[in-house]
Order: sequence, then structure tokens, then C-alpha cells
Amino acid sequence: MAEPTLVVPGAEGLAARRPVDVAVGVLIERDAAGVEGRFLLTSRPADKVYAGYWEFPGGKLEAGETVGEALRRELHEELGITIGAVQPWQQIEVDYPHARVRLHFCKVYAWQGEFEMREQQSMAWQTLPVAVVPVLPGTVPVLRWLADERGHVGPTHADSPAEVPA
Repeated sequence: MAEPTLVVPGAEGLAARRPVDVAVGVLIERDAAGVEGRFLLTSRPADKVYAGYWEFPGGKLEAGETVGEALRRELHEELGITIGAVQPWQQIEVDYPHARVRLHFCKVYAWQGEFEMREQQSMAWQTLPVAVVPVLPGTVPVLRWLADERGHVGPTHADSPAEVPA
């Protein structure tokens, strides 16, 4: 069965493009009992498409890399941390006007090192509903998945110009 596809306004009619695989880390704090708490969002750097939009950190897979390898590399390059175990979680394709991406979301509960915003981005530990805006369209489904898992009722994020209706 194919993964769901989210089409962002402006990308209609471009669905025939081949998707770029992207590893995405959903870094989650857990308490002593293992209950999931805050999760990390980062803003997109000023020199990238959707600059300033909030997303889960990660990046494109390089030739021959697994999702886990790419995620380890990207989080070290972008955030300066070394991650522990990578737990594959969800996958979705998002068709943006500039690119079609296949997002491989992985939960990460352990990391080492101090966070360094190596691409001059910002970071924010969040709970539902997230307070940062605007939220990248490809992040919205992840917030819904987290809400479903946590039994959260109500909005998952503030209104944003990039929000895509359900």
C-alpha cells in the first residue's frame, strides 16, 4: 500500500515528479516512567525554501545511505548532536511546489552533546498545541499523529499561512 500524499497549494498537477527521500527526527523527551513529553522543532534556515517555518529536523538521504544513517549524519551536521537508537515511525509523501519529498519520520529518545544551531536556525521544545508559527505543511500530519497517540483533543498548532486543510 502506498503512503499517503499531501499536496501543498501550488503543487497541483506536479504529482508525476519523483520524490526525494528525507530522514526526519522526532526527538522526544521521556520521563522516568517512559512517558513521552516535549518534542523538538527547528526553524528552516534563512537561505532555504520556507525559511522560518517550523519543522522536525532532518535531511535528504545521500546515495547508499539508510534512513538511520542519514538521520545520524543530518542531526550531527545541523544540530551538533549524536543520536542513539532510531525508531522508524511514519512515512508520508508531500508534494510542495518546489519538490516532492518522501518523509521518513523516526522517533529518537536518546542523544548526546549540546545542541548547536549550525545552520543559524532556531529550536524550540514543544507540546501540543505547538506555540511556534508558522508550521511547515509536512509537519502538520506529524502533529496529528502525535495528538492521536497522546489522546490530545483540540488544535495541534496555531493557524499558519502554510496550513493545509485536512
